[in-house]
Amino acid sequence: MKENDLTKRLFDFAARTIKFLKTLAESPEVKIIRYQLIKSSTSSGANYEEAQAASSKADFTNKVRISLKEMRESNYWLRLIKATIEKGYDTKELNWLLNESEELKKILGSIVKKIKYQKLEFHL
Repeated sequence: MKENDLTKRLFDFAARTIKFLKTLAESPEVKIIRYQLIKSSTSSGANYEEAQAASSKADFTNKVRISLKEMRESNYWLRLIKATIEKGYDTKELNWLLNESEELKKILGSIVKKIKYQKLEFHL
């Protein structure tokens, strides 16, 4: 069985985010950002994974919406790292994570919009 490409991308994003965060120097600020970003980046993939086994269309929609929210939050924390931490991290990896989070937001947002459109179409 071929693994869902989006599932793989979300998993890889979470794994690379965790590895990236391990490279940041310790400080009170980084500790907070690290905690929040690990939560949001892993939650996005976990919720999408749960959506694959949803018990209803409403359950699927809810899980994908949560996945999108968590990816938006991940992108926020990554942008905050770029804006506030001046040195001591792999710029290339951070830029990859920022780009990937933008792409994943667009993909998840597209799924949510498609579901919303299908609901409108059904009620017409």
